[in-house]
Amino acid sequence: MSEAATAAHETLARWPDIGPEAADDVAWAAAARTLLAHTDARLDKRFDHGFDMDRVLALRARAVDQLLKEAWLRCVPEASNMALFAVGGYGRGELFPASDVDLLVMAEIEQQREHHDALARFFAVLWDVGLPISHAVRSPRQCSEAASAEQTVLTALIEARPLVADEHDEAVLIDAISPARVWPPRDFFVAKREELRIRHARFGDTSDNLEPNIKDGPGGLRDLHTLGWMALRTFGVRDLEPLVGMEQLGQDEAAALARERKALGRLRYGLHRVAGRPEERLSFDYQKTLAQRLGFVDDAESLAVEKMMQGFYRSAAVVRRISDRLLQRFEEQFDGEALPTPLNDAFASRRGYLAARDRQWPNGDISQVFALFETWAGNPQIRGLHSRTARALAEALATLPAYNASTPQQRGAFMALLRGPRAVESLTRMARLGVLGQWIPAFARVSGRMQFDLFHVYTVDQHTLMVLRNIAAFASGRADERFSIAHEVWPRLRKPELLLLAGLFHDIAKGRGGDHSELGAVDAREFCAAHALSDADTRLVAWLVEQHLRMSVTAQKQDIADPEVIHAFATLVEDREHLDYLYLLTCADIAGTSPKLWNAWKDRLLADLYFAARRVLREGLSHPVLAEERQAEARESVRLLLDLHGYDAQTAEALCEAMPEDSFLRFRPEQLAWQIEAIDGAGAGETRVRARLISDDADALEVFVHSPDRDGLFAAIVATLDRMGYGIHQARVLDGPGGTIFDTFELLPTDSWASRNPLEVERKLREVLAQPLDQIRTSRRATPRQLKHFKFAPRMEFECSADGRHTLFNFVAPDRPGLLSDVAQVLRGQHLRVHDARIATFGERAEDVFELSDEGDQPLTEASQQSLREAMRACFEKNI
Repeated sequence: MSEAATAAHETLARWPDIGPEAADDVAWAAAARTLLAHTDARLDKRFDHGFDMDRVLALRARAVDQLLKEAWLRCVPEASNMALFAVGGYGRGELFPASDVDLLVMAEIEQQREHHDALARFFAVLWDVGLPISHAVRSPRQCSEAASAEQTVLTALIEARPLVADEHDEAVLIDAISPARVWPPRDFFVAKREELRIRHARFGDTSDNLEPNIKDGPGGLRDLHTLGWMALRTFGVRDLEPLVGMEQLGQDEAAALARERKALGRLRYGLHRVAGRPEERLSFDYQKTLAQRLGFVDDAESLAVEKMMQGFYRSAAVVRRISDRLLQRFEEQFDGEALPTPLNDAFASRRGYLAARDRQWPNGDISQVFALFETWAGNPQIRGLHSRTARALAEALATLPAYNASTPQQRGAFMALLRGPRAVESLTRMARLGVLGQWIPAFARVSGRMQFDLFHVYTVDQHTLMVLRNIAAFASGRADERFSIAHEVWPRLRKPELLLLAGLFHDIAKGRGGDHSELGAVDAREFCAAHALSDADTRLVAWLVEQHLRMSVTAQKQDIADPEVIHAFATLVEDREHLDYLYLLTCADIAGTSPKLWNAWKDRLLADLYFAARRVLREGLSHPVLAEERQAEARESVRLLLDLHGYDAQTAEALCEAMPEDSFLRFRPEQLAWQIEAIDGAGAGETRVRARLISDDADALEVFVHSPDRDGLFAAIVATLDRMGYGIHQARVLDGPGGTIFDTFELLPTDSWASRNPLEVERKLREVLAQPLDQIRTSRRATPRQLKHFKFAPRMEFECSADGRHTLFNFVAPDRPGLLSDVAQVLRGQHLRVHDARIATFGERAEDVFELSDEGDQPLTEASQQSLREAMRACFEKNI
């Protein structure tokens, strides 16, 4: 008896002899349920102690086998002439804790009718035991018809394993679904390949999601199952291992797939256990608990959950890489391998795939590998890498040198790729095939590395490739609606490959401890020097890596209307070249962090900072522009715009005088002209509201409110916008002449139901502001599931504003729906005035800055700061 069968026999050694009467079925099921729970507990202990995963799954399947056989003998007459098969995943002989137990009862129509009650009793007993039974009762002909109509039925049946059946029953079922009757191998292969493609598309064709599906997602267990089904239908083998002897699969490839199957199976088994149900997605609800159960621990460099997830991403990448090769070999099995078409002395095209002509390729020479990618880049019609060459590359990886152990000629070959056509495509291919990690070992260390937060939605290596892809888009020469000025800046780059290097290294030091920007700059400097870049180019790349966050932080968290802020930023970049490179890297980095992170507001914000810094650099760092000069220039620009809009000089001057002085520092002339038109003709005590889309193709809105000042006004506006489903990304709150306020808000919809119609936003704000403000209440909405798993202690800081007139209040706290509205209510309750606000949300983190004063427009005293701190702490804690 096999070890699996022996263990199953020991686990469910004796079934209670309760008797055959139907009245005893409930008691028998209860006893069986207890015994099965005991079995699961013993298997869980083996799982927790690292027992072989395949054996654990087989033991559970065998235990359920015995239970089913006992139930069948109990309920179905021995002479029924019906057969019971395990099918689907259960038919493979593996059974996860919460997986369905898929069954087929094969019987002719007459027998189905004759034994209907017995079968009903059989399934009822199994349900009482608590097994998640999924079953079908079919005749052999019905099996053929169902399989012919739907390949997924055939997929389940081809793995059928007899439970209560003899050799004749097996032969009948095999004949009913034979290729001669249903789904010839090639048709089945094509159908399963298309099914795989569609399934991958549902997950964005990537496994690098924050909450990946370990069963159905790309690189998951279903991909391995699909290869197994194809092999079974094509070659008649029930495992991938026999494909080695058929020269369809390398021994190393088979070993890798077996290793990753066990790794993914361990994750899935544990996930079922911690979830207590058939959960296939590694959601935030379970990631930390599962990591703890699997024995991962936090350390100084990585959280336990990050280590676990990195293991998953790497397993999925290996499965996808080998799956691509095997699918190609199956394709060749059916379609044959056409004669090669030479591309050059070293490479040829085989059925559209790039193949090395030398069977000994690459001979341990990474120069030949770089030549492969150069040929690939030069032949865009190539479908992909030929499976034989891909396997040769994979086998040779470990023998290929890293850049610091290579020759100058080999380093020159890499730089030629970086400077050549489709450089980003080449880098992406090199990354996915493992070459980039071999050439730059630091890149291999961040392969599959995730950060346990909601801000970084990709692994570090995938984020890096997204950044490079954005840079490639800048180089296309076409204007991109997402990046308003990138296509204008790109042509000025002296050496575009330097920007690619900065993008490649900007996050390469994540997870090492310390400042990843500084550590990455060291790596970049060493790499550039080794590749014989000039001192100036090396310094530029290292500086970009070290400062890659500076422009983003300045734009989003500082007041870029302040001349001192702009001058300090311009001093940092020093010249136009550094500004151009940093601007493009910043855009590519933000847009490559999350599909939702880049928007028209950020595009405009960074463009404003870019132009402001460029002006300072043009006029000279030693001659900073004074606020008075900027105000005067802005006034003149606004007058010219108003003249174009039909205003005479006297009216234009009067309207400009009605605006706050600071507005001519804080807004562009076009914005000021729009605001002036909004207040034109406003009577004393009248409220004016205007809203508009920031760009025609975006959801970002700009809202302007002009109103008599009164307590609670800011809080009322914020609460209203929050109820309408909008998030505020920036607020400018200025005091105007005659006790009026000039508030401007940059908005983005945070809910799908938020109106994109500016007129609707205007109408709702006018309606609300016409009411007594003390009647405005904040809305209460449920916190999204994901946010609940990212709690941390809020941090609050106070400092004096640059001009000394006000107090800056900074806080970092867990984000949630309605947070800003609640904060505004706290400020109102503390009798504080808001003069400016910069709102930034990074995944689960709200990082906001408010410029405050007391009711007398004085900075906050120590007592006021403490009172606000306590009120804010209460606001945060009631939702933690």
